[in-house]
Amino acid sequence: MRRESIRFRGAVRWRAAAVSAALMIPVSGALAADVTLPPISVGAGVRSSFTHTDPDLGEDISDFELNSARIYISGKVTENISLMFNTDYNAGGATPESMRVIDAVAQFSFSEQFNIWAGRFLPPSDRANLYGPFYANHWGVYRDGVQDGYPFETEGRNDGVMYWGQFGIAKVSAGAFDVQGLSKGSSDVLYAGRVQLDFWDPESGYYLNSTYYGEKDLLALGIAAQTAAGDNAYSVDFLLEKKLANSGVVTVEAEYAKYDGLGGYPSPAAPLAYDSSDGFYVLGAYVFPQTVGIGKFQVLAKHGETTYDYGVLGDIDQTTSELNLTYLIKDFNARVTLFYIDSSFDPNLGRDNTQIGVGLQVQI
Repeated sequence: MRRESIRFRGAVRWRAAAVSAALMIPVSGALAADVTLPPISVGAGVRSSFTHTDPDLGEDISDFELNSARIYISGKVTENISLMFNTDYNAGGATPESMRVIDAVAQFSFSEQFNIWAGRFLPPSDRANLYGPFYANHWGVYRDGVQDGYPFETEGRNDGVMYWGQFGIAKVSAGAFDVQGLSKGSSDVLYAGRVQLDFWDPESGYYLNSTYYGEKDLLALGIAAQTAAGDNAYSVDFLLEKKLANSGVVTVEAEYAKYDGLGGYPSPAAPLAYDSSDGFYVLGAYVFPQTVGIGKFQVLAKHGETTYDYGVLGDIDQTTSELNLTYLIKDFNARVTLFYIDSSFDPNLGRDNTQIGVGLQVQI
């Protein structure tokens, strides 16, 4: 994870001495020296917003919301074995107002070419799933019918085992996962794979970002697919990022995805179920080089289109547009975004709406 290491050796010794003094129990120097914890990394993140929603039907809604609050913990057991444990509080979703385990994974890393993960984590999928809301470039993630429509247990994660490795410009990953609790039977296995090519700077590790704010020059292409019980989902994603001569940063991100019986977004015509969906989005962003106060400004625009296939009942088209003005104080760790999001459907289902709001993200 992207966190600073915290060593507890001194803290454990201090606590042992404090307990000894309180209970009048002598603690030998050997015990105080030997009772240690390995170096671990601890972090936290919060996303909060104020949103004014103007729906096609019904009254306007203004809402303050805690969108997400996370705790990150990771550390090494040995030189080659590590543990990652992350939780998330999410105000929405199927189980609102709940704290959930999103990552609980044992990581076995023997070389760049050979890594095994087991537990709960993000399976091979599109870049949007592998960066998540906290490392997305834009505020309104996962609303367009395209991004991260792969099936999941919690927050894009599934339970299973995976191999991944880095071979020069190529990063490959493949794994098998449980799909219990989804639309499939409990005995079905979901198989997932991804291949990514980084033609410019490499991206270390398995989890990804949607932007590096100029720290890297990127030209990346990713292909991912999943299958379970004869149903499939697949996607192609693209990221270009370049720091210009004036120190400004330009980013272009795009994706095409098709969910053919596996995954997808909730039906816009519920309770009717659609057979498959496919769509794309294109995103462009620019970070201005000038420092204003304690940060820099970024402008961003995103456009997405998705078609839901209801068989003999016809298609429903969704169009999503988003504009952001973000004040970057410390990249992903401190930023404020003014956002506008417009969602519309054809034929009109009465679900068209526009949103304008302010989002705050802070991480340590």
